[in-house]
Amino acid sequence: MSFMTIDRLKVTNHLLKRLPEAAYRTLQPHMERMDLPLRHSLITPNRRTEFVYFVESGIASVVAKSESGQSVEVGHLGREAMAGGHVILKADRTPTSTYMQVAGEGIRIPVVVFNKALAANEDARDLFLRFMQYLSIQVAQSALANARYDVPARLARWLLMSHDRVDSDDLPLTHEFLALMLGVRRSGVTDQLHIAEGLHAIKATRGNIRILDRGKLMQIAGDSYGLSEREYARLVAVDEPVM
Repeated sequence: MSFMTIDRLKVTNHLLKRLPEAAYRTLQPHMERMDLPLRHSLITPNRRTEFVYFVESGIASVVAKSESGQSVEVGHLGREAMAGGHVILKADRTPTSTYMQVAGEGIRIPVVVFNKALAANEDARDLFLRFMQYLSIQVAQSALANARYDVPARLARWLLMSHDRVDSDDLPLTHEFLALMLGVRRSGVTDQLHIAEGLHAIKATRGNIRILDRGKLMQIAGDSYGLSEREYARLVAVDEPVM
């Protein structure tokens, strides 16, 4: 962890990069850069949220879990996003958990400081409200994909979303973790990965999936992928490519 002043020119998180200068200066002394290892918890369910996290690298998953233990990913966060967005909507906690599925780095800010900065700067508040609209669309598209699309399309969509958020064609993911994220059996994920390999779209090895042909994955995903990404470009990243 580091409390050294973080120059915004060295920040990669899209939300922090788009903050109005006054809001960034308010938050800057309270920004703490930190490593975010695999499975590191960012948001604990049903517990008061003390920090918001801005992902600089890596991928975090927002996961919903039932009382009986059934779970599925409902949100996919990278450097375009923040964890803890519920505090923007005046909620001090959430029943979902958020943790790192691909290790990386991030910047955390105390919720009290973050909320004060938003209250004092209308443009900053509007930016984060637009981000929350994007996130609600992503959740809606995930619900649609899980209910109406087959496993090959859902897997391709998930791989594309992960590929958007890393600076590499290699995704350090296991079959077990993919099954958890997609809410399907491990054997089903393994079968679909083999099919995608046969199409030369990916190369799966132990603990890693390499993207070989993004275009083929987009064909498999069909229109299950793309809408929330376009909405992010419209609402937040209006001056640069998505993710």
